[in-house]
Amino acid sequence: MTPAMLLPYRPVLGQPVLRRLLPGLATSALGDGLALVAVTWLALQLAPAGQRGTWTAVAVAAYTLPGAAGTLLLGRWLGTRSGAQLAGWDATVRAAALGAIPVAHLAGVLDVGLYVALLAVSSLLHPWGSAGRFTLVAELLPQRHHLAANALLGVFGQAATIVGPPLAGLLIAWVGAVWVIAVDAASFAVLAVSYRLVVRDREAAAVSERDTAAVRDREAAAVRDGDTATVHDRDTNGRYRNGPAGAGPSRTSGFRIIGRDRSLLGLLALTFAFFFLFGPFYVAMPVHVTDDLHASAGTLAAYYTAFGVGSLLGGLLTGHLRGRPLRTTLAGIVVLFGAALMPLGLGAPVVLSLPAFALAGLVWAPYQPTATALFQRRAGTVDLPRVLAANGAVTVLAVPLGTMLGGPATAAFGARPTLLACAVAILALGLVAAVSAARPGAQNTERTGPAGPHDRPGPQTTGPHDRPGPQTTGPHDQPEPHDRPGRVKAPDRVRPGAS
Repeated sequence: MTPAMLLPYRPVLGQPVLRRLLPGLATSALGDGLALVAVTWLALQLAPAGQRGTWTAVAVAAYTLPGAAGTLLLGRWLGTRSGAQLAGWDATVRAAALGAIPVAHLAGVLDVGLYVALLAVSSLLHPWGSAGRFTLVAELLPQRHHLAANALLGVFGQAATIVGPPLAGLLIAWVGAVWVIAVDAASFAVLAVSYRLVVRDREAAAVSERDTAAVRDREAAAVRDGDTATVHDRDTNGRYRNGPAGAGPSRTSGFRIIGRDRSLLGLLALTFAFFFLFGPFYVAMPVHVTDDLHASAGTLAAYYTAFGVGSLLGGLLTGHLRGRPLRTTLAGIVVLFGAALMPLGLGAPVVLSLPAFALAGLVWAPYQPTATALFQRRAGTVDLPRVLAANGAVTVLAVPLGTMLGGPATAAFGARPTLLACAVAILALGLVAAVSAARPGAQNTERTGPAGPHDRPGPQTTGPHDRPGPQTTGPHDQPEPHDRPGRVKAPDRVRPGAS
């Protein structure tokens, strides 16, 4: 890895709070990499004979899907929390629920039903935790560094998908799957403690600022969203008084904010469609390798390894995309991804389709950091946790729904035609997105939500004439000359209350 490759990430690594959180984030990412194998393996061990496939699928679903319900059920209570609180609570719940699995095993009461229930509890706050991490990025860093920070967080996960599964295999053979899950729980405990220790002083220092400025911003957001229960009397310090218990934004306020902003709604639709169309690959790819290529499991592993290595490299390169129009970048990613999958659908030999699949991983990696950066620019930190949680609740369903479609499609048409149809559909989706991004005013990313106390204006792009800023930034840093706000003409801006 060259110093030039790390250049966009230096301001992120130099931010004191993030620098102290990164070890905990890396540890929990490795735990997630271990869980990719351990969750399914333990389900196979606990399931009754003849029902292993069913219970394995249920366990995988339980480890991801309940977060969508958590977004709806807990929105009123979590929607106004800070990014650090949300991320810390998610890590705490995951550590406790996953840690209960080895405890139940030692007590002799662990069966497949209890196992699935604990997995479901562990994932309940996951969209909120993800939203919290990226909200914290928006709180700590100026806008021009959001993409690099998002990419760095993603690199941890991409590296873990390469290192975690083989390491999990060794540990399962040595101590058993239940203890690998115990390691995963311990990794989240480390992350939870990191959030608590690192953010405590920062939140204590900022409480007065948040109690005055953020409360006003929440009330402005509540008026815009129609949540009149949020607006009630405040005392002279700006704190709520005589408010009903649990008053705050409604459970669906994040969805309503997205629904009123054409830009965010279009981004959510693009992401859902992109992930949904990739879902059938998880079914069709193994069938293609075994039935069409007449190859072994090692060949399938080689494809996934190539994709993972490509994703890791793509994640490292994502920070260098700053300064490019975000919508055009997203459309280009979708187009290139669909094109990279074409060799598989056309039945190309492994010597051609394998590097093409690695290229697919390379262009896949920047998508989520770039989409998140667009959310961070479009929504203020007051709205951002709810908006990102709503986005996560929808997109977490996309790949499973696409995978469910992949089974019947593969059975009806065959693996290779299914792969080809998905590749063509993804390519067409990207072209439609590119046409939409070319519309006048489509590149506007002016904030439409209320700014919070941590929001600082910054340029939408960084060009060769920008002067270098300090390597570390915090909530109280003074803006640089090129960070001064300006008047932006926004023909497609959606004003609060506009239909």
